[in-house]
Amino acid sequence: ALWCLMMSVTTTRGCLLDLPWEDILVPHILCHLPLQQLLSLQRVSKSFQSLIQLYLANMRCFDSSQIGPAMPRAAFVNLLKDNEVLQQLALQNCSDWLTDQELLPVIGQNHHLHQIQLKGCAQLSRHALVAISLSCPNLRHLSLAHCEWVDSLSLRSLADHCKALEVVDLTACRQLKDEAICYLVQKCGRLKSLSLAVNANVGDVAVEETAKCCPELEHLDLTGCLRVKNDSIRVLAEYCPKLRSLKVKHCHNVAESSLSILRSRGVELDVEPPLQRALVLLQDVVGFAPFINLQI
Repeated sequence: ALWCLMMSVTTTRGCLLDLPWEDILVPHILCHLPLQQLLSLQRVSKSFQSLIQLYLANMRCFDSSQIGPAMPRAAFVNLLKDNEVLQQLALQNCSDWLTDQELLPVIGQNHHLHQIQLKGCAQLSRHALVAISLSCPNLRHLSLAHCEWVDSLSLRSLADHCKALEVVDLTACRQLKDEAICYLVQKCGRLKSLSLAVNANVGDVAVEETAKCCPELEHLDLTGCLRVKNDSIRVLAEYCPKLRSLKVKHCHNVAESSLSILRSRGVELDVEPPLQRALVLLQDVVGFAPFINLQI
């Protein structure tokens, strides 16, 4: 119905394009259309093309998934070339086409960005993160999952300039070691969610420093951090009273002796208590679980 409205023209009431563009069409109509349809709409006429360009220049959120991971790099550059008001930028899994050459101009002209998603953008370099740190002082959410180009120097730049960060995803950023994580949490004490998953170089030092520097921490993902042990989990329990969830699956040196402290506080854990795990295994083997009073 909305699409028909955009295409409708009546002789008595005039064209839809006669409505005020910036006051009516852009904020109240175009914002409800998928980006893919907007790109098609600009081919209707030169007037519609101008209208869509105005919308793109004033767009607050851009999500590449609305177009698809195979978006041509030239299309991305053209879509955002006039935009200086972006607040959210999501470019996850764009490794086939996204490089520094396409991203840096967008970052450089958008100083109001507070949320950036670059998960799986493997062709970027440390220069992308440095550009983000210098251009986006109000950044609060940043995902760099599976971006192995992130190194300690670029992360230091981020920590020095983006101290309002609340959510950071560093999953599988395998160059990072304890020292880099410590520097980040010392500078960004407002962190509420942090993922260090799938990083064999992260250990107790980073976890303990995170606990001591980030009292607002609510979510921590340590999946596959093989160097994390019980001691740092106990420190986490002591210094992070607001912790709501902790992921420690495949952390073979973390035992129930430390997790039970968090479990008793109602923290959501991704590993089951030993007795529960034993019952599940037993059920898999024999096909049923014996009745056991878990309250004992």
